[in-house]
Amino acid sequence: MRVEALFNLAFGERLNPLYYLGAISTWMLWIVVASGLYLYVFFDTGINEAYASVERLTNGQRYLGGILRSLHRYASDGMVLTMLLHLTRHFVFDRYRGFRWFSWVSGVMLLWMVYAAGINGYMLPWDRLAQFVTIATAEWLDWLPMFRGTLVRNFIFAENFSDRLFSLLSFIHIGVPLAVLALLWIHVQRVPQAKTTPPRPILVMLTAALVVLALARPAVSQAPADLSRAVTEIAFDWFYLPTFALLYRTSPGELWALLGGATLLVAALPWLPPKRAAGEGFHVLVHPDNRFIVVREGETVLDSALREGIEMPFDCRNGGCGECKGRILHGEVDRGSYQEGALGADERAQGGALLCCAMPRSDLEIEYAPKAALRAVPPRVHVARVVKLERLAPDVMRVLLAVTGEPLRFYPGQYINILLDSGEKRAFSFATAPHAAGPIELQIRRVAGGRYTSHVFEHMKPGEEVRFEGPLGTFFLREDSAKPMIFVAGATGFAPVKSMLEHAFHRGIRRRIYLYWGTRRRADMYLRELAEQWAREHDNFTFVPVISEPHPEDGWRGRTGLVHEAILQDFPDLSGHQVYACGSAAMVEAATPAFLGQGMSQDDCFSDAFRLAPHIQGGSSELAKLGGGAR
Repeated sequence: MRVEALFNLAFGERLNPLYYLGAISTWMLWIVVASGLYLYVFFDTGINEAYASVERLTNGQRYLGGILRSLHRYASDGMVLTMLLHLTRHFVFDRYRGFRWFSWVSGVMLLWMVYAAGINGYMLPWDRLAQFVTIATAEWLDWLPMFRGTLVRNFIFAENFSDRLFSLLSFIHIGVPLAVLALLWIHVQRVPQAKTTPPRPILVMLTAALVVLALARPAVSQAPADLSRAVTEIAFDWFYLPTFALLYRTSPGELWALLGGATLLVAALPWLPPKRAAGEGFHVLVHPDNRFIVVREGETVLDSALREGIEMPFDCRNGGCGECKGRILHGEVDRGSYQEGALGADERAQGGALLCCAMPRSDLEIEYAPKAALRAVPPRVHVARVVKLERLAPDVMRVLLAVTGEPLRFYPGQYINILLDSGEKRAFSFATAPHAAGPIELQIRRVAGGRYTSHVFEHMKPGEEVRFEGPLGTFFLREDSAKPMIFVAGATGFAPVKSMLEHAFHRGIRRRIYLYWGTRRRADMYLRELAEQWAREHDNFTFVPVISEPHPEDGWRGRTGLVHEAILQDFPDLSGHQVYACGSAAMVEAATPAFLGQGMSQDDCFSDAFRLAPHIQGGSSELAKLGGGAR
C-alpha cells in the first residue's frame, strides 16, 4: 500500500499503473502480436535465409522494421514483468482463494505459455543466442523419456539441420500466442466487467516509452549461428531466459524437478493453508436498485454487484480513486486495504466504504450513488406445478408448488408474482424458509370477487401449471444486530413471518424473538398450533396471539384489541428493539408512527403491507399481495 501511495503521488490515483497491471499486460500482448505479424511478412524460414532476412528487416527498414522488431522485443519483456507483478499483487492481497482459483490457475498457465512463446521467439533470428537457446532447449527436453536424446542429435552435425525445423519453429511461434489469446479471453470472463485496456494516458505513455527505448537501444542480432563452434559467451535476456543459466549449474532432471515443483506449488496456493473458514457467502440488499445479490466467500461487494448486472461506478478497483464509494446501512464489513485519501475517517464513521475493497462479514444493506439512470432488470420467470392443496381455514388455502428446473433461491420475507393469462399479476409471499427442501409454500386468502383466489379455491387441482416471476421484494430478516426482534403479523401476513422465523431457528439465532399475530376471529389464526410449538421448542421465542373481534362462541381468554396496541402496552420503550410488521396497509400505517413515537429507530422498523389493486376485468378489487405485503 505504501508503494502504491508513492505511485499515486507520481501519477495520480486514476492513472496509477499498479492498478492496471492486467490491462497493461494485455496491451503489451497486442503490441507483440501486431509487430510480430509485420515481422513475419519479411521473415524467411530457412537455415541460410533466416539470419539474413532479419538483418535486412532490422537495418534496411531501420525506422519501420527495426523499430517494430525492438517494440516486439521490449513489449515481450514488459509483458513478462507486468504479468509477474499482477500475479504477485493478487497473492499479496490474498485475492486468489475460493472462487478465484480458476483465475489464479489460468493466470499461471498464461505465464508459462508466454514464456514458451518468448523462448521460441529467440530461436527464429538464428544468431548465436538462437543457437544457444535452441540447443539448450533440446538438451533439456532430451531428458524426458519421450525424447530419449533424439533432439540434440539434430545439432551435432550441420547436415542434420534442415529448413523443416524453421517451419516448425515458426508454426509454434504463431500457434502458442493464439492459444494465449484464447486462454486470456477465458481468464478475464471470470472477472465481471474486467478492463482489458488501460486508461488512454497510460496506454499512450507506455507505448511512447517503448518507442523511445526502441530508438535509444534498438534490438539487434548477435553473430550468426555456427553449429561448428560452441557458444561460450552471449548477451542474455534475464526476463525470458533465467532458467537457461540454471541448466548448466544443475542437471536437466534437477531443473525439471525445480520448475515443476514450483509450478505445482504456485498453482495449488488457493487450497493451501492458511485458509479462511469455508462459508456460503452473504446476502446484500443494494439501494437504490432495491435488489438482493449474493457475495461469495472472499468476493468484494463491487465484484458481486457487477457480476449480478448492477452498474455500480468504478475505475481503479484497488481502493485508490474513490469512484465506488458507498455507505453501509446495516451489517458488518471488512473495508480491506485502500488509500486513506480515497476514504476519510469522517466518511468511515458515517458508514462509508470503498465497495471495490469491502468484503461482508454478515448480511448487508448498502447504498451507492449511480452515475446514470438505473436500468430495469426484468425478474426471472419460472414454471411450477401444483403438488398439494390444503385448506388451513375457511378462507385460507395452503398451495405447494414444485418448481421446474434448478432449485429456487430466495430470501426469507420475499415474494413472487403469479402471472395470469390476461397479463395481470398476483403477488404472494414465501411461507417456506430458504433452507427447506421440496416444494415452496404459499398461503392464499380468498377475497370476495377475486378472480385468481376464486380459481384457487374452486378450480385449482394438483398438476396444474403455474408461471411466476421472482423472487422479489426487500422485506427480509436482518441478522447483523443483537437487538430483540418483534414480529407483527396481521392475518395472512403470517406467511412471510413464518419464513423468517423458520430461517432464524435454522440459523441458530439466539436473540429474543417475539411474535404478535393478530386476527379478527380465533378461527382466522390458522396455524396457531405451529407458533405454540415454536414457543415450546425455543426458549428465546415468545408467541402472543391477539384477537380483535372475539365472539362468545370462540371462548377466547387471551389478548384482545389491535395487535400493534398490544405491543405498545408490553413495550413502553422500543428504542432497543427491531420490529418486522406484515399485514394490511392500514395496520402497518397505524403501527409504524406509534412504534416510532415509543422510541423505535426508523432504521429498526421494517414493514411489508398488503395493498388493494384494481381488478382490470370485472370492476371489482382483489388484493395485489395476498399472504404478504405488496411492494
